[in-house]
Amino acid sequence: MQIFEGVGIALDSIRSNKGRASLTILGIAIGVAVVMVIAAMITGINRGVTDIVEQLGPRTFFVVRHFQGGIQVSDGSDEMSPWRRKPPLTLEEAERIEQLPNIEFVVVNNGTNTPITSAFESLESVSVQGRGVQWPAVSGGDIFPGRSFTHLEYAANSRVAVINEKLAERLFGHLDPMGRNIQIAGMPYRVIGIYTPPPDLFGEGDRPQAILPFTTYDKHVPHWRGWLDFMVSPREGVPVSYAMDEVTGAMRSMRGLKPGVDNNFDIITQDKILSTWNDMTGIFFLVMFALSSVGLMVGGVGVVAIMMISVTERTREIGVRKALGAKRREILWQFLVEAATLTFVGGVAGLILGGGLAAIARAVTPLPAVVPMWSIVIALAASVFTGVGFGLFPAFRASRLDPVEALRYE
Repeated sequence: MQIFEGVGIALDSIRSNKGRASLTILGIAIGVAVVMVIAAMITGINRGVTDIVEQLGPRTFFVVRHFQGGIQVSDGSDEMSPWRRKPPLTLEEAERIEQLPNIEFVVVNNGTNTPITSAFESLESVSVQGRGVQWPAVSGGDIFPGRSFTHLEYAANSRVAVINEKLAERLFGHLDPMGRNIQIAGMPYRVIGIYTPPPDLFGEGDRPQAILPFTTYDKHVPHWRGWLDFMVSPREGVPVSYAMDEVTGAMRSMRGLKPGVDNNFDIITQDKILSTWNDMTGIFFLVMFALSSVGLMVGGVGVVAIMMISVTERTREIGVRKALGAKRREILWQFLVEAATLTFVGGVAGLILGGGLAAIARAVTPLPAVVPMWSIVIALAASVFTGVGFGLFPAFRASRLDPVEALRYE
């Protein structure tokens, strides 16, 4: 009954002091909305990144020159660029790994930007990827019409290209690009397939792209060879950890690394990539709480102000209640409930605002913004605790009023 009474009094106070209450509610609502919107965006980004990584196959792992998770800062020096101390991966190493008994295939990958032209259009800078034959198995998506390049074309350095729909549209408009020639870095290539990538959070499918046999790419397309990487798929039934150990041993043997010497390459799994990404988004969560705390602080100051005014306006009422036997803790409890109700209303307003903004972001952007349940619980709890925390001083002041003095108050 005390709770219901306190809630009712708080709602009456909001109705009678709309201006003061609205400022308090606004501060709390902004803090809660910030929590919800950022949580929805980060959750959506995390789901998108997880989907992208899972498209590569759950058992695929990666051999790279250097992997350093998180935000990297480099001033150009060797000390701040640890990758320089590691030699680049080579095609010969990829071929040796593919010959291991427990490896199904290895997809080499490297990329650059270069001019591409057709008989109808010229583009200055287009993403061109050189990949191994099995690349569709790890990239997902579909090639239609047409096909990818074959093992024979790969071995023969054939000048064939698979282009995505965006590049086909830019180069040929509504014409059929199949079998037509394009110029990549000044060399002619025949279009043999149209690639439709899987849905991608970061919109890679909306960018013009061409995919070539790596042997052809390596020979004819100017590029920097320092960032060649391998996507490795173990044979069916072979544990990923066992295959990784086998690849590690082969790489150390090819590079002549003695026992006790650290690897001068990195082997990473999808779990490690996702773990690193989650560590990065943890920084954004900290920023989120810092930003939301500003709004909650503003709302908290408003709680102190409006509750102090409420105590002053109801001094005589408090005196009457104490004269009739009300104890200090009952007065304290009543005002804390009022303060918590005030901020809870702000929290609900923030939920509505944050949910609406998340829905708008989901509708107008490729970001699958989803409001997680934990953010709703945390936001509402934070708003209530803000009311309790900032309402303590006014509540203590009300509970300590002398009943005789309170009854005389005009």
